[in-house]
Amino acid sequence: MIKSIFRNIFNKLNLSKQSKPHSAISTQGQTAKTGIKKEKPAGIRKEADAKAGKRLPHRQKQRNIPNKATGHSEDKKAYRKEPWNISKFEIPVIKGHTRFHDLELPTPVMHAIFDLNFRYCTPIQSEILPSTLAGRDATGRAQTGTGKTAAFLITVITKIIRQPLGARPEKGTPRVLILGPTRELVMQIAAEAWDLAKYCSLNIVSVFGGMDYEKQRHQLTDQRVDIVVATPGRLLDFNQRHDLHLSKVEVLIIDEADRMLDMGFIPDVRRIVYKTPPKANRQTMLFSATLTPEVIRLTEQWTKKPVMVEIKPQEVAVESVEQIVYTVTTHEKFTLLYNIIVKQKLERVLIFCNRRDETRRLGDLLSRHRINCALLSGEINQKTRVNTLEKFKAGKIRVLVATDVAGRGIHIESMPHVINYTLPHDPEDYVHRIGRTGRAGKTGTSISFACEEDSFYIPPIEEFIGNELHCIQPEETWLTPPPPPLPKRKPAFSRPQGKRYSRRDGSSKTGPRRSAGPGSRKPRPPEKGRQSSTMPKTRNN
Repeated sequence: MIKSIFRNIFNKLNLSKQSKPHSAISTQGQTAKTGIKKEKPAGIRKEADAKAGKRLPHRQKQRNIPNKATGHSEDKKAYRKEPWNISKFEIPVIKGHTRFHDLELPTPVMHAIFDLNFRYCTPIQSEILPSTLAGRDATGRAQTGTGKTAAFLITVITKIIRQPLGARPEKGTPRVLILGPTRELVMQIAAEAWDLAKYCSLNIVSVFGGMDYEKQRHQLTDQRVDIVVATPGRLLDFNQRHDLHLSKVEVLIIDEADRMLDMGFIPDVRRIVYKTPPKANRQTMLFSATLTPEVIRLTEQWTKKPVMVEIKPQEVAVESVEQIVYTVTTHEKFTLLYNIIVKQKLERVLIFCNRRDETRRLGDLLSRHRINCALLSGEINQKTRVNTLEKFKAGKIRVLVATDVAGRGIHIESMPHVINYTLPHDPEDYVHRIGRTGRAGKTGTSISFACEEDSFYIPPIEEFIGNELHCIQPEETWLTPPPPPLPKRKPAFSRPQGKRYSRRDGSSKTGPRRSAGPGSRKPRPPEKGRQSSTMPKTRNN
């Protein structure tokens, strides 16, 4: 029985195999009889359409076959861009000014300088670049806005281009290491490095805290690394986990060494320096706003016969920045600030305050007066700070209120106005604040408010910059009160208000009742007609 069942199944399978060719033939015959046109294959249909002159869809266009004689396709030959020539970058010779042409820089670097619209070297660039391009160590005293960042970046990019590695470099082994004290400064240096290396095949990685650790680790370990810009703490974390190796660093740059001293980073920096090759086998550049005895001692330990370049603070504060100081009372500050922003129609303003609570209060007032603003302080997480800076650079935020620490490293092209809502206690911070405007030869305006308390900080600032600050009274029209602000917004998480309940003495109180302790019961309210359990019981005599 079972054998007969299997035999029948086997016979049916053989019959179906034999009938398939006949069925195909029959279908072709039926198609021919009925006059239905069979569809051609895709490749044959494309060639036929192309011969007929039909326009093909974008994804179905035929690829141009390369010419055997030239080796290039006709499309690439037609749309190939002409290589950039230095003849497009013509700068006249002016006595006392150094052109970038005079330094014999590589063509990719000159192309990037041309795109950035750099014409002549700044004083620190003209003094330090000839020596650093020759491989010498350097120490510079310069504030922000002098062009020192571009000076050492041009040096290291030129060195990498002129001295390529013969063998393939190991992953996580940079050739250039740049250290900065704050995350904002590290981000700014990395951004300028990408601008100057846009026509070079270089890989630049920024390493700092407050961002995704694994993402930064993959950037270090998954590809070749040429330049690393980092803060000391996060850099040591990667080095201790063997994700970053400093044994082949060719150029070491330490920016704002005085700020690292103030923030207590020098022990970490010392550990990092000792992990790099000896100073005889590397090029070292150290920059600081002030040359204190501690900074000079570090310079002697970490550099070899450096070139000393000093740019005085007054050269930055006086020549490129117009400084205005208004004498006002504390209550008139916001009124004057509002009228300056609104009546002068300022589109981009950077305002500095000394403390975080001051930035919060000022930002709340500006928002309630319908002025688009954002905050930048140490209590804001790093991702939000990065997004805020990007929006401010793009012009989506009109006013940015920042503290000194968070404001370090902010470099925005064409920043016309910087306002000191409260004068800094440290004169050096004043130079750093006004250095946000009037950068790299451009002009800017610095406005400061001197109230009853802030006026005491003016003499130390004048002594530091070597110039007198003239205080003036604001015009009466600028002290007209602004329109009434919007009501304050309720906080997202407000403290719940307790219910009102009556006390035993008949008075009322707001808030939850206090329990006698854990596990204690709340007393029942007395019912009508019944004696309260909290009242003393009467004894039956």
